Amino acid sequence: MTALYLERYLNFGLTSAELRSAKPIIGIAQTGSDLSPCNRHHLELAKRVREGIFAAGGIAFEFPCHPIQETGKRPTAALDRNLAYLSLVEVLYGYPLDGVVLMTGCDKTTPACLMAAATVNIPAVVLSGGPMLNGWWKGERAGSGTVVWKAREELAAGRIDSREFLEIAAASAPSIGHCNTMGTASTMNALAEALGMSLPGCAAIPAPYRERGQIAYETGVRAVEIVEEDLKPSDILTRKAFENAIVANSAIGGSTNAPIHINAIARHVGVKLSIDDWEKIGYDVPLLVNMQPAGKYLGEEYYRAGGLPAVMNELLKAKRIHADALTVNGKTVGQNIRGASSSDSDVIKPYNAPMKKHAGFKVLKGNLFDSAIMKTSVISDEFRERYLSNPKDKNAFEGRAVVFEGPEDYHHRIDDPSLKIDENTLLFMRGAGPIGYPGSAEVVNMQPPAALIKKGITALPCIGDGRQSGTSGSPSILNASPEAAGNGGLALLKTGDRVRIDLRKGSADILISKAELSRRKAALLENGGYHYPASQTPWQDIQRGIVDQLDEGMVLKPAVKYQRVAQKSVPRDNH
Repeated sequence: MTALYLERYLNFGLTSAELRSAKPIIGIAQTGSDLSPCNRHHLELAKRVREGIFAAGGIAFEFPCHPIQETGKRPTAALDRNLAYLSLVEVLYGYPLDGVVLMTGCDKTTPACLMAAATVNIPAVVLSGGPMLNGWWKGERAGSGTVVWKAREELAAGRIDSREFLEIAAASAPSIGHCNTMGTASTMNALAEALGMSLPGCAAIPAPYRERGQIAYETGVRAVEIVEEDLKPSDILTRKAFENAIVANSAIGGSTNAPIHINAIARHVGVKLSIDDWEKIGYDVPLLVNMQPAGKYLGEEYYRAGGLPAVMNELLKAKRIHADALTVNGKTVGQNIRGASSSDSDVIKPYNAPMKKHAGFKVLKGNLFDSAIMKTSVISDEFRERYLSNPKDKNAFEGRAVVFEGPEDYHHRIDDPSLKIDENTLLFMRGAGPIGYPGSAEVVNMQPPAALIKKGITALPCIGDGRQSGTSGSPSILNASPEAAGNGGLALLKTGDRVRIDLRKGSADILISKAELSRRKAALLENGGYHYPASQTPWQDIQRGIVDQLDEGMVLKPAVKYQRVAQKSVPRDNH
């Protein structure tokens, strides 16, 4: 068997002596490709990782991961997160790897890699790809994604044409790297660092900066060391680490996709974490980072101001994080961030002078769903004044529902005058969850009809069982679980119903009687449940049959029982 296993690995120049020397063999999980432009520069960064591995006495084996590109994959990149996870689990378990460098960047690559590392539980370290340089359009910062939502308003209002719309969108992507806003990519890479799974300061370094290549080398070195120390993901991904990540997410104004992915990682490593924890632990954490979409600046300013270490040190001084949580460099969070500070208080605020005092997620429940979340850090003054400032009913609002059956229906009908959409209308998107879409689409942040935008009404309350891009500044109520396709409360809603949202009570309800709700439920089930489009590929069909809801991390239900597999068994021989 030794001869067979060694044979083909010699055919590109490795020697038998090397492979039998007991040097650690370190995998480089490569998420960069031509199909993944946000991660493509990893093809070059991997060279520096290799050099670090070699310098520390290891042997590098680079391999491709299933490509995931948020802007390129239809129907949604979220469909591929679990597919990439499954593939990487098989590689990390079935091939002769002692440790792995997880090269992450675009949204779903980070959780996919961390989920797999958590399942197999071999020594692993995350190397983020880093954000793009700042985008600019006519002297203003053009942030990835965020500028697109603004340009959509301008297009609807007739102030720009489709050619300029495209030029504005392209202006936000001036270099290699992932989104330069605090979208899901920047969020998830920041949270990989907050969890302790990447070297301190790694997440915020812009992709083209020399420091990105330098930390790639250092990550390669450390990958060998963690194998020698037998430092595994299960040693780092503790309850304290996940609580630190929740607090950090609020402070940076992180994406509404974070709870889905962080809860998934927790389930795969065996740490109990619920959607309610995001409000309990993170709601009253202040917003410290002035970065789009919740603020003004982009990735370069954030990095120069101190990045995540500066934010975490503010949280440490306020006793909001666990200083004793272990990280991948062998030191604790407290040891890593003491002495870090913000060099620009307009970009990274002091804890006692934040942008907003409460920046976490509100978790809402009611007869519409068992849970959904609302990102409070992006509630604009206009939105708060219109919907949350009634002195007789503060932080609550009611309105008439208009329901769309997926994004195609929304785009087809949003400007239909017969819907009578006005400033008191609540827009609902259903059929956009893990089962219904499938994969859960980023479509809940719906813009108002063009007629309202021309009147200056740029945002209506949006509610749905899908997601929204982390680059969106919309205070939507989203990630509703169970989804309509799971016959949740959203499936019972009808256009014209009155709906009440109460942020004080954390409630979201259709204002109908329990008897009427029961009648609708019975009629729905008698009709075969909520109808959604048929699967288009084998994987869509497979995932739909075993996927969990967004509040539970959208994991594959049978997969979560497989934990620490590298410690439980050795793969059977192949011949």
